[in-house]
Amino acid sequence: MYSIFEKKEMPRILAIDYGIKRTGIAVTDELQIIASGLTTVPSDLVINFLKDYFSKEKVTEILIGEPKQVNGLPSESTPIIEKFVSDFKTQFPSMKVIRVDERFTSKMAFQTMIDSGLSKKQRKNKGLVDEIAATILLQDYLTRKMI
Repeated sequence: MYSIFEKKEMPRILAIDYGIKRTGIAVTDELQIIASGLTTVPSDLVINFLKDYFSKEKVTEILIGEPKQVNGLPSESTPIIEKFVSDFKTQFPSMKVIRVDERFTSKMAFQTMIDSGLSKKQRKNKGLVDEIAATILLQDYLTRKMI
């Protein structure tokens, strides 16, 4: 008999804030309600990290930030991220990839750090900024998905 209180687990959704040096990664809970920062990985190791993660956790969708300038045109880092997206799709051809606008997420992440009361030294941790930016991408996506 099915109970309304029975926990129904779903695959996770993962968000990637890919950068030249570091990549911030965030993931949902099993119910796809809450986004949480997972980690920051050196960008040259991110594919290997994801292979390991996907072997342990069921993930059905990947959000990858799409860098744009304020005017909406592609940013100077677009070719680097496009190469990563291509490599990702080659390594994980069955994974659904969703591109999301990542404008202002780093600024929002930094402001979140200030609002959370992190010290100046903690706010200099660029890896944490990347992880929070990925979390913001993912939480925004979840919010829009529920509407």
